Amino acid sequence: MNGPVGDEPLGELELVHTFTGPMPTGVSVSHRGRIFVNFPKWGDEVPATVVELRDGREVPYPDQAWNDPSGDDDAGAFVSVQSIVVDPADRLWVLDTGSPMFQPTKPGGPKLVRVDLDTNTVAQVITFPADVALPTTYLNDVRFDLRRGESGVAYITDSAASGPNGIIVVDLASGASWRRLHDHPSTKAEMLATFRPVVEGRPFLERPADGPPKPVSMGSDGIAISADGNRLHYCPLASRRWYSVSTEALADPGVTQEAVAASVVDEGDKGTASDGLESDDAGRLYLTSYEHNAVLRRLPDGEYETVVHDPRLLWPDTMSVAADGYLYVTANQLHRQAQYQRGQDLRRKPYALFRTRIDAGPVLLRR
Repeated sequence: MNGPVGDEPLGELELVHTFTGPMPTGVSVSHRGRIFVNFPKWGDEVPATVVELRDGREVPYPDQAWNDPSGDDDAGAFVSVQSIVVDPADRLWVLDTGSPMFQPTKPGGPKLVRVDLDTNTVAQVITFPADVALPTTYLNDVRFDLRRGESGVAYITDSAASGPNGIIVVDLASGASWRRLHDHPSTKAEMLATFRPVVEGRPFLERPADGPPKPVSMGSDGIAISADGNRLHYCPLASRRWYSVSTEALADPGVTQEAVAASVVDEGDKGTASDGLESDDAGRLYLTSYEHNAVLRRLPDGEYETVVHDPRLLWPDTMSVAADGYLYVTANQLHRQAQYQRGQDLRRKPYALFRTRIDAGPVLLRR
């Protein structure tokens, strides 16, 4: 007699690397196939917040010195990195929150750092003024358009759990930066009355060891730029909706905040809450589904399809579309951390980096 039928996986998920130390968030793959990963300082022991995977080893990148900050305001070292992204010119950018354990930021800590992959040395450090990276700011993820201005622009999500959310725009030539959609409703977490996330069959809430549970409050998190560079897509972590905004409006400091807000489009209900977003050169948009252990994508005609669904995708976090035709994705069991489990850490190592073939390449907005 056969037993009951179980959940059917969908798509092919290939294991690339397992992590037995701290939990990873970001991944990015260079045009030549080098793989970089980062580990934010959320309570695990983090020997290096940025590494390169070399022959199965996690090697501090660009070196150990850059991973040994003197303090939370050290502009010459990585404090706590949330995201690393290879840009259209095959340069690695490191997005440093400057916020270990989600502590208030200090000028010099939050920064965007460019590393030359040919020499493995830091080539540029962009720090943020206190009215751009606020004490509450949590720099989450970044995308690039190198065609704008002299050297291009970067777009960064501020996913602050307590404080204003928004999009930060950076002129890569001058290092100037400015906030857009500051505390705009589209960048904010939804309230529990309209959004009740479920992960592994259980409501996903902050559950301290003492005291009542409360809703997760992280705002604008995932970010993806359209294949033509005209729209920037973003989503709050605590929402099933996503939005897009005109990059033309974002990138022009002369455009009013009201005009930027007027260009926002509600892209609708994704059917799931998402952590990471990504795009490919075939005009498709990818979204992680932390509620369903899946990666979905929206096609140019607006239809959605599942790329991969697998029980091993326990909290798919960050995605990277690589030149090798694969989509890479980290799975880090974020929801099993102690703050969501009444003070008990229920994560079970190893964490994982997977990839799945998509037969498309990264969006390369460059001259």
